[in-house]
Amino acid sequence: MGSSFLSLVLHSACGVPPGQPEIPIRHPDPRSSPTYSVKAARQLNSRSSAAASYLLREKRLLFILIGAALASSFFLLQPYLSSSDRFLPTSDVPHRHLLPVSTTSAGRRVPGGLRRPPLRIVVTGGAGFVGSHLVDKLLARGDSVIVIDNFFTGRKENVVHHFQNPSEVYGDPLEHPQKETYWGNVNPIGVRSCYDEGKRTAETLTMDYHRGADVQVRIARIFNTYGPRMCIDDGRVVSNFVAQALRRQPLTVYGDGKQTRSFQYVSDLVDGLVALMESEHIGPFNLGNPGEFTMLELAEVVKETIDSTATIEFKPNTADDPHMRKPDITKAKELLNWEPKISLREGLPRMVTNFRQRILDAQS
Repeated sequence: MGSSFLSLVLHSACGVPPGQPEIPIRHPDPRSSPTYSVKAARQLNSRSSAAASYLLREKRLLFILIGAALASSFFLLQPYLSSSDRFLPTSDVPHRHLLPVSTTSAGRRVPGGLRRPPLRIVVTGGAGFVGSHLVDKLLARGDSVIVIDNFFTGRKENVVHHFQNPSEVYGDPLEHPQKETYWGNVNPIGVRSCYDEGKRTAETLTMDYHRGADVQVRIARIFNTYGPRMCIDDGRVVSNFVAQALRRQPLTVYGDGKQTRSFQYVSDLVDGLVALMESEHIGPFNLGNPGEFTMLELAEVVKETIDSTATIEFKPNTADDPHMRKPDITKAKELLNWEPKISLREGLPRMVTNFRQRILDAQS
């Protein structure tokens, strides 16, 4: 929720919806003839109306205001809540976490033989794909979880049965594989810039709160993740291929299909997030599977898993599409004792089972 929210706020503050060019406004010299025509004025009004319509459509403005209020409340009240814990009986002291920008009990040690006290954890985006799996793991170990989600991409079904920042910060990287020390290669005015720069801004604000307000934070850079509960039609390459194969449609490959990505199963990511949350390290940490596949290789794995007769349809590539993505996870191995365990060929069938049932349910 956080990074998408930031991206919308930045665009809305400028008065121009994402993807719409700004309109230059000339201030006329009173001593000369006006250069601001009636046509230009109508165009400006049209663009202003479009911006207003974008904010009001599907109650976006309402969600932006609610999100801003919630985020502000957590950061403003956190010092007072933390200080008040000293005056509570030990058994009543709540342990607080906010993900992905969080207060944490990192560094606490539980003596051998004693059970770790349950934590109270707030998970933003907890009804989404990754967030819901994280909620499952936290509940299973006995923690109390509060979920905040605006349901833009999350689904109530993901949490009715009882939280991060992706690799987009690297843009179209010139370093391969990517280490956390790499600053990235991002086009700040490209068609993907609102997404890439939104993730980078999230890290900037996170560290500003850490340095300026002494908020304990953790930063994870999440590489492509797949698994059950993904949105079927969210446009991500794995969910696209799986849904198309199950529907007997051609698999859509953009460009020549030689661009590479790395795919990690969602349970591996959740284990990495929990390890980071409980560590004493701020990050950033790359959390991803170093196994690298071209889009054509991924399509072949999907065909092997679902339908060997599936065809591939090539379409023009999108602008600024990264050519390579592969995480260097040396830092996570050494400091978090974490690395992924599930290969693509092992994890994909689990996702297919979930997708097949959901597609059948939607058709019935």
